[in-house]
Amino acid sequence: MRVALFITCVNDTLFPGTGKAVVSLLRRLGCEVDFPAAQTCCGQMHVNTGYRAEGVRLARHFTEVFAGYDAVVAPSGSCAAMVREQYPKLARPGSKGAAAIAKVAPRVYELSEFLIDVLKVEDVGAYFPHRVTYHPTCHSLRGLRLGDRPARLLRNVRGLELVPLPGAEECCGFGGTFAVKNPAVSAAMGADKTRNIMDTGAEVLCAADNSCLMHIGGTLSRQKTGVRTMHLAEILASTEESQ
Repeated sequence: MRVALFITCVNDTLFPGTGKAVVSLLRRLGCEVDFPAAQTCCGQMHVNTGYRAEGVRLARHFTEVFAGYDAVVAPSGSCAAMVREQYPKLARPGSKGAAAIAKVAPRVYELSEFLIDVLKVEDVGAYFPHRVTYHPTCHSLRGLRLGDRPARLLRNVRGLELVPLPGAEECCGFGGTFAVKNPAVSAAMGADKTRNIMDTGAEVLCAADNSCLMHIGGTLSRQKTGVRTMHLAEILASTEESQ
């Protein structure tokens, strides 16, 4: 299977280790992984703040860059949801752009979707001997409806103890530009999430979006909790040799 990695802006800029983990994991599972260097932002922040024309341009570019792949895998529920849910609404019905989106968008997957729904694997051969709790980010939970896919993968990681997170379905307060426009509310929501994380006794907080982990991780760090944040891909890519 010929797979393209859609790294996303946040990961490319701030969390390159997550992209490396995705490539390592998929290659371990027998996939041929490409990284199209011409890829850019998916346009989510543009569309969400009213710049529809810019979003249309970026959607057109995305379909050109990722055409021809069997699957496009993103370590981000947020950006995968943008392509699958918002792109079809941007294109004019019956246009060439709409046809291109209809061809590419259904082949865009968040990592856990791809592993379970496409590769049909729940045990990826990972080893991570730590107590972990999982935060289901809003786009993963409400947009893509990932359900228990990430948890099923984590439960099959040798040595990992998965503990439930109280109030797991509550937003962490990041929300992209929401955190900038409403900093006090965002910080209060982050504080609530942090208290719930601390109640689990977990060593590591895991999620499928580094943007949310960045927000929560900032609060965890400022409070000197000692809890690490790790993307799902990094845990699934871990082996005994890497510990």
